[in-house]
Amino acid sequence: MRMVIQKVERAKVTVDGTVRGEIGNGLMVLVGLLPSDDEKVMDYMLDKLVNLRIYEDENDKLNLSVKDVGGGIMLVPNFTLYGDARKGRRPSYFAAASPEEADKIFGRLLEKAKQLPLKVESGVFRTHMKVELVNDGPVTILLDSERQF
Repeated sequence: MRMVIQKVERAKVTVDGTVRGEIGNGLMVLVGLLPSDDEKVMDYMLDKLVNLRIYEDENDKLNLSVKDVGGGIMLVPNFTLYGDARKGRRPSYFAAASPEEADKIFGRLLEKAKQLPLKVESGVFRTHMKVELVNDGPVTILLDSERQF
């Protein structure tokens, strides 16, 4: 599983002109999935996500998490995070979970995330989404369950 995490003042996902998810202060998270992403991977990534210390404390040090500041989380499925463009000009997505697998994995990840003591919203799997956000910082963090970066 890969996550691109952006600290935001606000984020919104719209599908066909209808707002499907919206948060204020929090984290907008693009999520790429592998066929091997299981419960252990989900738990690990969610724990990292909610406990990342990327918010300023009273001394302006990045010492607080989204959980500490009461922020929200916007999860947006994005298979292109596993695009491999090292060869040629068209990225290959062979490593990404198939749409059917990814739909199930993302659904389970979302269920787990909604058990967190935070507001959790999401994009809509297998749709063309318009994602709007206002970066805060900007702060952008990359997480990879296989620790490739």
